[in-house]
Amino acid sequence: MAQPDHPYRKQADKAFWKRTVQDVYPLDIADWYTKKFAIGRAPVATAGSCFAQHIGRELRAKGFNYVDVEPPPPLLPEAAHQEFGYGMYSARYGNIYTPRQLLQLAQRALGEFTPVDRAWAKDGGYVDPFRPAIEPKPLASIEEVEISRKHHLATVAGMFEKAGLFVFTFGLTEAWISARDGAVFPLAPGVAGGEYRADECKFVNFTYNDALADMQKFIRTMRGTNSKMRFLLTVSPVPLMATATANQVVVATTYSKAVLRAVAGRLAETMPFVDYFPSFEIISSPVMGGYFYGPDKRGVSRHGVEHVMRQFFREHVPPAQKLPQEKPLAAAPDDDEVQCEEELLRIFGEDAAG
Repeated sequence: MAQPDHPYRKQADKAFWKRTVQDVYPLDIADWYTKKFAIGRAPVATAGSCFAQHIGRELRAKGFNYVDVEPPPPLLPEAAHQEFGYGMYSARYGNIYTPRQLLQLAQRALGEFTPVDRAWAKDGGYVDPFRPAIEPKPLASIEEVEISRKHHLATVAGMFEKAGLFVFTFGLTEAWISARDGAVFPLAPGVAGGEYRADECKFVNFTYNDALADMQKFIRTMRGTNSKMRFLLTVSPVPLMATATANQVVVATTYSKAVLRAVAGRLAETMPFVDYFPSFEIISSPVMGGYFYGPDKRGVSRHGVEHVMRQFFREHVPPAQKLPQEKPLAAAPDDDEVQCEEELLRIFGEDAAG
């Protein structure tokens, strides 16, 4: 007797938990990702939260056409590159945690938005409010901050014009915003410079609609500048270091990641030039049992980074001349070796505990 037909009958094995996960060793779980389009030799630019630094390093190491519009000065020792914000991403913008921060970076680079805040005072000098940790020491004057920022934004505008693929890693939904003009800061004033005043800076926890609208506007802006640009979105698997909401930090983390994952999925489903890579799921899924997190249950180990990138490179095969078959993945530093402004909030957690 013929079995009745139903929608699941034609589904591939990867659609079924029992065939894909239940009796499979976690590291052998396959079919995490199928690319929507090839990277090829397209110029690739990266930005995002701390985990994005790993992705950029791997793309560069594997011989992709990686864009770096702000390379380090020739005389700066390699050991100091990260300390000065070089090599983290395709430009020295530091970590970009939210879609609104990314959108405003584009608007500032294209001359569409000039924030009121020019510089924050810190330790007898000044820092850029929009990348306060990009230099190891404050600059001597506000004028130096503005000269550095002007050069930086010009290079970012050039990056947007050049990039054929823009890889962005979502990090948070929480942000601190100027009450005067809506400018988004990567950190609250007072954490890495400046002075917190409740009447001048407000906390916001972006909603799904906020984040989706910001990303749609960013993509429209980019495609207006560079009609060939495509986008690859990921969500960082790294939990929040601290939350400014009334929620417990794990609950706050779940909100942020759920919103951003939903936004990334919606964009990839509705736009043919947007793809989504599941680094978040590969690291944080319950089937992995927390295997890829360090002792703090937050930082991702180098083994986790390597496993994630193996899934990526199965689809996006690196240029043949750069990848002898026996060559292993590039050594990926643990999360405590990436530059992450949010780590500064650890200090306040330790103060509270002490």
